[in-house]
Parts: sequence; C-alpha cells; structure tokens
Amino acid sequence: MAEPLFRMARAEALRIVHLDSFVAVFHRSSGLTHLLAAPAPEIMATLGEAGLTRVALAEKLVADFDLEDLDDAALAERLDELVACGLVAAA
Repeated sequence: MAEPLFRMARAEALRIVHLDSFVAVFHRSSGLTHLLAAPAPEIMATLGEAGLTRVALAEKLVADFDLEDLDDAALAERLDELVACGLVAAA
C-alpha cells in the first residue's frame, strides 16, 4: 500500500493571519478559526498544495528548519490533527 500524500487545503479556502508566535487560520468551508502553534504552521507551509508523503515531509522539515531530532510519531499525530480539522487533506 502506497503512503498517503498530504497537502494543505487550497489557499482560497483559508485565511491565514500571523499573530506573534501563533497563526490564526480561518477555514472558510467550515466557518471555524483555528489557532495554531509550531510546528503546525510550518507543516502546512512545507506541504503546500502540491503535497508530500509523510517521509518526504519529514526530510524537508529536517532540511528547511535544521531539525536534528524530528519525532516521527509526533509528526504523524500533528498530521492526523490537521487532517481532522480540514486544514490538510490526505489522499
């Protein structure tokens, strides 16, 4: 079974506002506003609309943010949370 491809929700479906160390994301289709802290905004930005597998995402996060001890289980949990609230889609 192929690993799922994760992608950020379409840009036009979101309104993103940076608030110091938090990011507020208004999800237009649900009408809900989510207040995100690191690493959720970084995960969404790295995924983009093109999408990545979890393994490719982990590699890119390590490279882009100079992370040496990325916890794969924690990354999987954050992805599951972002999918559950509709900010990220898995295909």
